[in-house]
Amino acid sequence: MAPDSRLALTEAAYRLKDEARGGWLLRGVRDPESVADHSWGTAFLCLLYADDAGVDRDRAMVMALVHDLAEARTGDVVARADAADREVSEAVKATLEAAAIDELLGGDHPDIRSAWQAYDDRSDAVALFVRDMNLIDMCWQAAIYHEQQRYDADLVIPSQGGFTHLDEFFASASTRLTTSVGRRLFTAVEARYLAAR
Repeated sequence: MAPDSRLALTEAAYRLKDEARGGWLLRGVRDPESVADHSWGTAFLCLLYADDAGVDRDRAMVMALVHDLAEARTGDVVARADAADREVSEAVKATLEAAAIDELLGGDHPDIRSAWQAYDDRSDAVALFVRDMNLIDMCWQAAIYHEQQRYDADLVIPSQGGFTHLDEFFASASTRLTTSVGRRLFTAVEARYLAAR
């Protein structure tokens, strides 16, 4: 493979370092994490908990690193707890992200495409575990932002559920967790968040 192909992909992927996570921006979090920060956090959770889940740690970490790669082209689309609150439907988001991956990878990097596709398709136990670690990273970050008081807790963000503070992140995650490790970690992180509320 030509080094230029890898450098071009790296240049595109590095945009994720400057792509602030939209959910934090929506809630006025000061100096929020980037998409790249979130991917790193998800990968780090995979490093720590893959053995507990009985899945391949290396594959999980690769999948975590590339799971939001499409956002280098699409930007970070905020996923809300209620579909009625979303600016873009899940189906449209999936279509946009698949097109972005095609554009970013072309016919090169089949290993990256395979990892991204497995995550997107929820195709196996590793993908389900990584998806849960993605949600745990989000909730853990919400708990930390709340403890650090990095947002205006009185700011009202309209939502179908009438959520306050950073509660919507937990509501969104709780219904999507599929692994026992994910549910166990969610319980611990949510308890920490609620104790600070």
